[in-house]
Order: sequence, then C-alpha cells, then structure tokens
Amino acid sequence: MAPARHNGRPGGVSRRVTEMIGRIGRIGMSGFNLSSEPFTLERDCTAVMVPQGESVTLPAGQVGYITQALGGSFTVYVEGNLFRIAGHDADALGKEPPPPLELPADASDEDVEKLVWEQLRTVFDPEIPVNVVELGLVYDVSLESLEPGRRKVYVKMTLTAPGCGMGDILVDDARTKLELIPTVGEADVDLVFDPPWNYAMMSDVAKLETGML
Repeated sequence: MAPARHNGRPGGVSRRVTEMIGRIGRIGMSGFNLSSEPFTLERDCTAVMVPQGESVTLPAGQVGYITQALGGSFTVYVEGNLFRIAGHDADALGKEPPPPLELPADASDEDVEKLVWEQLRTVFDPEIPVNVVELGLVYDVSLESLEPGRRKVYVKMTLTAPGCGMGDILVDDARTKLELIPTVGEADVDLVFDPPWNYAMMSDVAKLETGML
C-alpha cells in the first residue's frame, strides 16, 4: 500500500510542518525578515545566544531586530546572530515587562499546577510560533511540597528529535519561567526521549498553525 500523503508529501506531513518543526534541530538559523521590528538597546542587557546557550551582555546602543516576541520573552537578531532576551529585561528593548505572577495566599497544589501549565504555554522555540505544550513536548508535570508554602516542580519534556540544537534553550526557559511562580522554590525540568515524539502528539492548535489542518 502506498504511504499516506498530505499536501503532496509522504507520511501525512505538510511541507510547512517539515520546515517549521525541522528548525528546532537546525543549527544554522535565519535572521530577520520583513515583519521584524528594529530596536536600539536603551541599556546594557543580558542575552542568551541561540542555540549555543551562552550568556552574553549586549551593550547600550546596540541595534538589531526583534524576530519573535512570544511568551513574555524576545528573540532578537544582532549582527548575524540570534539571542534570547528575558521578559524582565523588556525595558532595554523599549517594551513593557510581563506583570508578576500571582496566587492566592491559600493556593492549593491544583492552583499551582494550573499556573505551571500556563507558564509552560509561554515557552516557545525561538523560530516556531507554537508553544511546547501545544507541540506535545511536555509529557508530565508533578509537584512536591518541600515545606509549608514552598514547592518543587518536576517536568518531563522532550524534543522533536534527540539531536535538537534547541534543547538547552527550551529547558532553561521553562525552568526560569516556572521558578517565577509564587511558592515554587525550584523547578526540575528533565529531558526524556521515551516515548519518542511524533506529529500525532501535536494539538489541533499546533496542527492548524503548522498547516496540518
């Protein structure tokens, strides 16, 4: 029997999906495009090189382009390189930082877990406009009470391929955003590859965004 085809490609995978998802594991990444927003840094700013994961300081007056502004953080293109700038440094780009997270004083584990999932939905690959939850990369979330009013979050997530060059960036972004949650003292984000990720794990939202629906 011939393999299933979608938009002319075998296996039911559209060309746009192949191209977009493939970017997660690609080291050579594109820079700005016609929709990118130019900026001039208003102060020195810490940034993380993509996909290397190295932390650097971009100087005040540095010019570049914002290529993605999703989930409260920014991907910027500067002199041929991509960098991730955290939301708390948004003012350096002339942007408003995201508001602090809030929980009721008597928040239950269920309240915290709900906010954990909300935070994970703000974690994006620097080039793909679909968050890691909708992509099906988050396998499990659990909480541990360390002491009254303090919790530890455990997350098991995967990548679209074991050799994905974005792994460290995504894990660090997830950990940082989870530790912004009130009462969360530590977040343990573990990369796992069993079961292997496949396109069926994507939500309908992700499939629509990547052209599979």
